Amino acid sequence: MANTMAAAQIFGISRVRQHQAAPTLIMCSKTAKGAEEFSRLVSTGCKLVGCGSAVPSLRVTNNDLAKFIDTNDEWISTRTGIRNRRVLSGKENLTDLAIEAAQKALEMAEVDPKDVDLILLCSSSGDDRFGGAPVIQKALGCKHNPLAFDITAACSGFLLGLFSASCYIKAGGFKNVLVVGADAISRFVDWTDRGSCILFGDAAGAVLVQACDIREDGLFGFDLHSDGDGKRHLISTFKENETDDDASSENRSMTSFPPKCSSYSYLQMNGREIFKFAVRVVPQSIEAALEKAGLVGSNNFDWLLLHQANQRIIDGVATRLEVPSERVISNVANYGNTSAASIPLALDEAVRGGKVQPGHVIAAAGFGAGLTWASAIFRWG
Repeated sequence: MANTMAAAQIFGISRVRQHQAAPTLIMCSKTAKGAEEFSRLVSTGCKLVGCGSAVPSLRVTNNDLAKFIDTNDEWISTRTGIRNRRVLSGKENLTDLAIEAAQKALEMAEVDPKDVDLILLCSSSGDDRFGGAPVIQKALGCKHNPLAFDITAACSGFLLGLFSASCYIKAGGFKNVLVVGADAISRFVDWTDRGSCILFGDAAGAVLVQACDIREDGLFGFDLHSDGDGKRHLISTFKENETDDDASSENRSMTSFPPKCSSYSYLQMNGREIFKFAVRVVPQSIEAALEKAGLVGSNNFDWLLLHQANQRIIDGVATRLEVPSERVISNVANYGNTSAASIPLALDEAVRGGKVQPGHVIAAAGFGAGLTWASAIFRWG
C-alpha cells in the first residue's frame, strides 16, 4: 500500500485512488517495425502543460445593458450570477483573440510553434464560415504546415476538442496539440431580448496537450453525448430567401435564382428547458466519466469546472454532486457565457491565479446547443 501511495504522489495524483492496470493487449505483426510502432502507441499518454486566454477590451456591465433594455443589475445578477461581460468592438476580431490565447499557452508550455503538430479551433461563431484554424497556424509561425481545422459543437466544443487531441496523440503519434476554444456569440444575440442578451460574452482560451509516457498520462476519462431532439431549445437557424408565395412553382424557381445573400437568425433559447437539461445530464455525465477513469465520488477530484453558462446551473450541478462551493471554479460573474471559450478561460485564470496547482485533478463538463454535452476528468500539469 505504501508503494502504491508513493507512486500516486510521484505522478501528482491528488485525492485520487490509484488507477487499475489497463488490460494487456496482444497483437501479431508481420514486421518488427509494425510491432515497435504498436508498442509505442500503447505506451503513450498525454497531459495538459500550458494554457492561455484572451478577452476583448470592451467591458459591458449590467448597468450598461439597463440603459437600452428593461432590466437592472439586481434582476440579472440574482438570476444568472453575471455582472459583466466582454464584447468585441472596433477593429477587434475573434481570430486575434484565439491567436493571443494560443501564444500564451505555448509560452507557458515552453513549446516552440514549429513543434506544434495539430491545431483544433473549437468555435461556432468564427470570422470565416470556412474555418479559422489555418489562420491561427500561420499567425503562430508553425512550420511544416501542420494540420489545423475547426470543430463546431457550441458550448461542448472545447471538451470535444480535448478528446480529439487525446485521440490524435494516443492513436496517431502526434506530440503537441493546441486546443483553442473561441466564440463571439454577441454577433448572434438579439440585443433587445433581455432573456438572452444578458447571458453572453466573447472570449478565447487555449491549452497545449502534449504526449508523454503512459505512466504520466493526465487524461483519465471522457463521457460524450448528443441529443438532436433537444435542438429546438437552443438554435440559430439559416434564414431562407424570401419568395413570392403567389407565384407558380415554375416562376418561383426562376425568380429565386440566383440566391440572395444569406444570413442566420438571432440566437433563440428556451432558458427553462436548457436549465432542466443541464442539471439533469451534467451530473450523470461527470459520474460516468469518473467511473471510466476508475474513480468514484466527488472526493476523488480537486476541482469542479463547468461550462460557465449560468451560476444557478453551476450551483445546481455542484449540489447534486455534493461538491462544496470552495472547490468550484467560476468566473461567470466577470465574463458571462463565452460558449466554447468558457472552460479554458476559467482554467487559465485559475492556473495563473494559483488556485489550480500541478497535480490537481479536475472534473470538467460542457453542455449546450445540439443538444450536446461532454465531461472529462484530467490532471493539470
